[in-house]
Amino acid sequence: MAITLVNPEGLAKVDLYTQVSVATGSRMVFLAGQVAWDAHGVTVGEGDFAAQVEQSYLNVGTALAEVGASFDDVVKLTVYLVDWTPDKMPLFAEGVARAAAKLGVTPAAPLTGIGVAALAAPDLLVEVEAVAIID
Repeated sequence: MAITLVNPEGLAKVDLYTQVSVATGSRMVFLAGQVAWDAHGVTVGEGDFAAQVEQSYLNVGTALAEVGASFDDVVKLTVYLVDWTPDKMPLFAEGVARAAAKLGVTPAAPLTGIGVAALAAPDLLVEVEAVAIID
């Protein structure tokens, strides 16, 4: 495997991700932000934060698979969250868990969550970018 995930002593341990990833692969994969659209561009889970997190993560999985990668190859996730407040964390975790179960993975790469006012379309609540390293 080209990725080693590390939680250094002295940093908080968070269930949804690790603090550091070390990549040794030879090809970098950059995914455009994935939102809660199905294959036809229709929003999945309109108004449902957990459902949109789930669909966004599933779309990341689909994009990774197309280039021979998986969440095991992801070195960094950036998640954009509309009108983010900490009370939404359980819904975020629920959406991630549902997607992980469907994909059979544990998304554990370092993650940065960024609260934003809006995304590209008014019905979108979440957008997930990924960087992966593959051999």
